[in-house]
This record gives sequence, structure tokens and C-alpha cells, in this order.
Amino acid sequence: MEEDLKKTLSKIAMTIRGLSMDAVQKANSGHPGMPMGCAELGAYMYGVLLRHNPKNSKWVNRDRVVLSAGHGSMWLYSCLHLSGFKLSMDEIKRFRQLHSITPGHPEYGMTDGVEATTGPLGQGVGNAVGLALGYKILATKFNRDGFPIFNNKIYAIAGDGCIMEGVSSEASSLAGHLGLNNLVLIYDSNKICLDGNLVECCSEDTKARYKAYGWDVFDVDGYDFDAMEKVFGDLSRKQERPAFVILHTVIGKGSPHKAGTSKAHGSPLGPEEVALTKEALGLPKEEFYVPQAVRQYFDHRLEKDAKLEADWNQLYKQWAGAHPDLAAEFEKMRTQYLPPDLEKTLNALEIKVPIAGRAASSAVIQVLGKILPQIYGGSADLSVSDLTMMKDFPLISPGNFAGRNIKFGVREFGMGTASSGLFLTGMITPFCGTFFTFSDYMRNAIRLAALSHYHVIYQFTHDSIFLGEDGPTHQSIEHLASLRAMPNLHLIRPADTNEVKMAWIAALRYRGPTAIVLSRQHLPDLAHTKIPYDEGMARGGYIIYASKGKPDFTIFSTGSELHLATEAAERLEKIGKKVRVVSMPCWELFDKQSDDYKDSVCGGDIGIRVAIEAGSELGWHKYIGIDGVAICMESFGHSAPAEDLAIEFGFNVDAVVERLIASQQ
Repeated sequence: MEEDLKKTLSKIAMTIRGLSMDAVQKANSGHPGMPMGCAELGAYMYGVLLRHNPKNSKWVNRDRVVLSAGHGSMWLYSCLHLSGFKLSMDEIKRFRQLHSITPGHPEYGMTDGVEATTGPLGQGVGNAVGLALGYKILATKFNRDGFPIFNNKIYAIAGDGCIMEGVSSEASSLAGHLGLNNLVLIYDSNKICLDGNLVECCSEDTKARYKAYGWDVFDVDGYDFDAMEKVFGDLSRKQERPAFVILHTVIGKGSPHKAGTSKAHGSPLGPEEVALTKEALGLPKEEFYVPQAVRQYFDHRLEKDAKLEADWNQLYKQWAGAHPDLAAEFEKMRTQYLPPDLEKTLNALEIKVPIAGRAASSAVIQVLGKILPQIYGGSADLSVSDLTMMKDFPLISPGNFAGRNIKFGVREFGMGTASSGLFLTGMITPFCGTFFTFSDYMRNAIRLAALSHYHVIYQFTHDSIFLGEDGPTHQSIEHLASLRAMPNLHLIRPADTNEVKMAWIAALRYRGPTAIVLSRQHLPDLAHTKIPYDEGMARGGYIIYASKGKPDFTIFSTGSELHLATEAAERLEKIGKKVRVVSMPCWELFDKQSDDYKDSVCGGDIGIRVAIEAGSELGWHKYIGIDGVAICMESFGHSAPAEDLAIEFGFNVDAVVERLIASQQ
């Protein structure tokens, strides 16, 4: 590398250090250690390596940078600001302040140039694996001789915490298995944790571990630009397997008293130490100082960045002219196209009943796979049971990315993070499946998807005690309440084939995550669920059974218990009681309805309010009131046939009617 360029990159690195410690100190909150330790990496990546255009951060073929070590967010914000993204100095100065676009951990959709929401350690590694897999899929689908429409790289920066978290193991194992040769994981190896030295809690041979996963492994001095250029430059030209780059750094580099210690990890350096650090590094005392030479360098680089995208746009235009059918498919995926007759198409699908919810959903998935090119699905080693396989399409396998089905293996958390990464390509709507009880393994991935409005669809099956003999280890009790508590997540528990079809329409229309929760056991179709989407599922809750006159009971129910509610209503009506039954497949959608609509369903004096659901009663009382009757689970289940469990826990018509009559006395 030329000496003049290295001098400029050194100035950029010093600027990253200065901006980072100043912003953290001004906020009196944050993490200065990683940004200071990895400043040269930032200078090299944003100053030399990356093929992107900061003036169009949505260019589809850009290199991606995922900061898995999200606590080091000022590293990313400094790099984004200097390289020309829409991130002003005023926002750098407002680091971690209310309504700033520089939050404590990077958030997708908030800050220009932030590719994923990170912070809970290790998840960014999984996101990067999903992104890399997504781009291998897109390259296989769209690239043709002479037209490399997709040839970008995915870079992730991880710290010791990310590498120790189990999710990174799951995701890295999958990446090695698939041979994702567009993925570069950079390990900021500074040997320091928040609590102290790494050796106090970890002594593994990380290099050997990643070689065992099937990765190529490299060691790089984090302060040697020639060494960086050798490794990263070679990888940009030719890469055969996922690459694990161990970047040897010093946390808080430059700080006279805190560099190389955990004191630089989770709190500001302090005013005196900032002053001493600037003096030691030869930086001006001025806060948030950016040399004019750094500004000029990035201004010049922006011209090159814009030309990269312009050249790609010309290539795309030529490709689209030569391959119009592929171009049409590209646009459908880019816009997440939904045909206007989707509801009509699904309503025309004949599904023989009684049928398990999981099987009804599988029938819908087969149709969606044929008409929606953006749909890609996978399962955590349960596709034969959660029925997520698209039968008309092959599996994705090592070196072959032409399929539409992904075997994630028994890696639920990794599957969740990788599915988010697939979405982050901007061209794929992923769905993934497992048993509902195993949603616990992937909960934090679902949480970040909800926080960030990632359009990911989760198919959770075996949703209650009625999965039967596998017993309480697999029978979900608290999971409905747990996921309903999560903002932005639509949880839908459909009762029959009609609601399953409409659940998929809801999931596809919602620009955020949806969990479709399905039964293992067979269910009948109900008389009043086959109604237009806008009158039923879109409202989240709707009346499916109503006696004439004021109700003695109003029963709210979901999923497999809805048919029990209607049977109980019919029995009650025969003994002179008036009953209303409300299907509540999606609380989140119902709560978004107008007050007038909600009042028409459950407002006023509607008798004794009842909830029937084979899960925890937590949350139901906002609909049934403090005095309402909750026929729900109050304990874990048992290992037994489903019909025996129904009797044991009071989920049969006789038990429901007896309890409701008793509630009037």
C-alpha cells in the first residue's frame, strides 16, 4: 500500500478515535474501547475496502457491514459520518440522547447505513450468515454469463462476547456447512471482557473451532494496513469458503491508563483521561475534530462510490434487456409483490377436513411458493413435522443455492437470526418453522425482528397440551402470553382452514414479523369463519356465533379451542342461555381496530365474559375483565393422549358448560 494512503488512513483512524471518545464522554454513557481499538479497521474498510455508495445506502448490490458487537456503535457512527452517509455531526453529538438517530446500539431503519439491529451479542453474526445466504440465493437466481448482478460481500465485526454466545456457534456452523464464500467475519480479538480479562472465562482455541466449522482462518495485526490489504484484498478477489479474520487489537488503544483493560469497555474514559489520550495521540483538544484532509479524502472517494453504482445500473439495464423474464421476477422480489387475487386464490384451495392446523398451513405454503418468488422457507430439523417444506422446490445445499427450502438443522436461535438476515437482503420474505415450545430458543431473535419490523414469518406448530404424548416438555403453556407481550409482533392462532388461509394473507401484508401458531391435532372447519379477509382476520377478532338478544355469556377463544367454544355455546343455548362466541385469532390486530368496532364485538353488558384457550390466562383479563371466567391452563401438562388431557384439564363440552352454569350462581 502506498505510503501517502497509509498516512491518510492513519488520520482517519485517529479521527474515529477522537469522535468516539468525545461522543461517549459527552453522553456520559457508552463504550469507547472497541471504537478506539478498531479505528484502523474502520479507516481501511470505509476508506478502501467497501464497494458501496453512501449517497444511496439502499443500492442492492452494496457490500454489507454488520456490527455484531453493537455496544461499539460509535465506531460505526463515526465511519458512517466520515464516509458520507446521512449522519450529521449534530447527531454524533447527540449520541444516546432521546430521539437521536445515534442510539446506544445500532437500530435498523433508524440510521442511514446501519444494516441490522445489533447489541444482544452474537445475533449480528447470525444476521450476517442470513445475508450471505440470501445473496448466494440471489446470485444463483439472477446472475448470468457476463452479468454479475450480485457479487457483493458481507462483513461482520464481532467481539469476544459475540464469539462466546451460542448463537454465533449455531450460525457459524451453518455457514461452514453451506460454504458461504461471500461472508467475512472479523473477530476483534482484544482479550478483554466487560468483567475483566478473557482468560478468566474462556480458554478455547477459537481458530481451531472455526477451522472445524469449515472456514478459512486468518490472523491480522489490527494496526498494519499492509497486512489488512493482503488478507481483505485477496478475499475480495477470490474467496472459496467463509472467512474468519482474527484481528489482533488493543481495547481503548491510545488511552494512557485504560488501554488494554476492562476499564475501557463499558463506561466513558472520563474528562481527564480523554485529555491525556488526545495529548498522547497528537489530537487537538477541540471536541469532535475532523481534519480537512479526511473530509477531502472521503469527498473524492464518494465520486468513485457513485461510479460503482452507476456502472452497476448500466449493467443491470443491459441484463434486463437480455433477460426480461428474470428482470420481471427481480422486480416482484424487490417490491415484495402480492397478486391482487391472492385471497381468491387461497379461498379456491380445497383442503379436506378435519385437518391439523400445521397441515392446512402446509397446503397454503405449496400455493404461495408457486406464485410468490420472494418466499423462501426452512425448518430447524422438523420439516417432516412442522410441514414447512415447499414440495415443488429443491433443498438449498452446499454449493447449490437454486432451491427454496433451507435445512437449518437443530439451530433454532441461529435460524431466527439467519431468517432476519434473509429479510435484510430486501428481496426475500423468509418463513421458518419449529415446535411452538422451541420458540423460547429463538425468542431474542424474534424480539429484534419485532423491534426492527423485519418481515419474517414464523410457523410454530404443536401449539398446546393437545400435542399429547410427548408431554409437558413439549407442550406450550406460557408461550402465547409471552409472545403476545412483544410489541410489533403479530401472533395469529387460527382455528380452522379458513383462518389459516387468512392468517397467511395477514402475515404477507404486514410489514413486520408474524407468528402463525398451529395445532398438531385435527380440527373441523367452522360455519362462520369463511368470510372475507377484511371482515374477519384483518380485524383480529370477530363474532362467529350469536344468540338473539342480550348474551348471558360471551366466549372469547382461539385456535383449537374455538370449536369447543361453539359446541359449548350450542349446548348452552339448548338449555335456554344466550351466547355470543368471538374468534380472537390476533389480539394485536384487534387492538388496532376503531373503538366503535371493538365496542360492537365486546363492549357494554354482554353477560359473563369467558376465555377458552389451552394456554396461560395471562392477558385475557383485558377482554374478560377481572371477574371473567378463564378456562385456561394453570399448570404444565402431562404425557397422555390428547383426549385424556382434554378431560383432565377441563377442555370438553361437559366441563365448560358445568363451569359456566356454576359461574352464574
